[in-house]
Amino acid sequence: MDIRLPNLGEGADSGVVVSVLVKEGDTVARDQPIMELENEKAVASIPSPAAGVVKAIHVQAGDKVTVGQKLITLDAGDEGEAVAAEPAAGAESPEPALEPASEAAPVAAEPAPLAAGLPPATGAMPPAPPSIRRLAKELGIDLRRVRGTGRGGRVQMSDLRAYIQHLEKLAARAAATGEEARRPKLEPVDFSRWGPVTIKPLSQLRQVIGRRMSDSWALVPRVTQFDEADVTGLLELRKELAGAYEERGARLTLTVFLVRAVVAVLQKHPIFNTSLDATEENLVFKSYYHIGIAVDTEQGLLVPVVRDVDKKTLLEIARELEDLARRARERKLALEEMKGGTFTISNQGGIGSGPFTPIVNLPEVAILGVGRGAVKPVWREGQFVPRTLLPLSLSYDHRVIDGAQAARFMVDLVQALENFDPAQARL
Repeated sequence: MDIRLPNLGEGADSGVVVSVLVKEGDTVARDQPIMELENEKAVASIPSPAAGVVKAIHVQAGDKVTVGQKLITLDAGDEGEAVAAEPAAGAESPEPALEPASEAAPVAAEPAPLAAGLPPATGAMPPAPPSIRRLAKELGIDLRRVRGTGRGGRVQMSDLRAYIQHLEKLAARAAATGEEARRPKLEPVDFSRWGPVTIKPLSQLRQVIGRRMSDSWALVPRVTQFDEADVTGLLELRKELAGAYEERGARLTLTVFLVRAVVAVLQKHPIFNTSLDATEENLVFKSYYHIGIAVDTEQGLLVPVVRDVDKKTLLEIARELEDLARRARERKLALEEMKGGTFTISNQGGIGSGPFTPIVNLPEVAILGVGRGAVKPVWREGQFVPRTLLPLSLSYDHRVIDGAQAARFMVDLVQALENFDPAQARL
């Protein structure tokens, strides 16, 4: 049997082989990892869908592979001739209840099959309630294209909704593809004309980062608001409690305090916890607070997400931050652990950087950049006193957020850091 690359999830059709974990002649068990694949910003293992003996390996580390490509030939007895492995850890399942459609599918209204690039509808009309038939007719959707998940293939409202959402995603991808085609290309240059050169291909991760940064730069009219927070008291509190946190297996860093303070300010200014939908005509307000934390790794920048920060203690946040950062550097994060963020923090203070202008992490609308704190003279009560000031940079999407809103957000964030309640941190 031939093991082929499975569906990797929404919008993903390829990856790069990081390592092959078996060799010819090896006996493998069902669900045993056979290779590691880098897709988007995550590295995940591909398990064997059956037990057997490895007869041939068709890829090697560094190869770019696409969905359906042959990976390994396995002697699995009578289990079958060709199968796809289960989706890699962290990969999303393929769209349910949908017939195949092309990249050129439109939003909601469904034109003729040739214009949309959709396969022609075949078979009898599936069973569906009158209300769904009426809605499908109004939207111009042929129900024969919608796979019903109800009993006997009955089309339910959730099936129709999923089909419409799928068409919207395909339309967005088609638009993005067209935009990519229109993007200016660099003229080829032979740099070796002027001296010796070494050419190294960009890693899959670096290519993903580059595309996303370019998209954000092209789509978001961004503005950056700067300020400083006096964190002298906060650093003293951290020093006082650091030992107690370490005894419980956690590091109490400044980022832990920042995460807690940011969520308190997001609750006061909910527009910073939103996203524009694909039409750019609706604003999605989120009632959850999932904070992305930019982590510097040898391979590039990764942004794992700490979920439901508003419901966690400072100790829980500290433990989770340390775990996510460690696994990010080891490339052991699942792709899902880097999705769903509502706001991102990028702290470069540990590296020694000062103020900077971070790029908004789409589809979020704002990101906080944090630089290295510095001791400066501050005028207080008739004299200059040494205080540690932390540079803060708030970049935001000007389509959604106005300058006055950003200024208020920053004022409240500075106050939250300067007047942090020690009771929140004590164990």
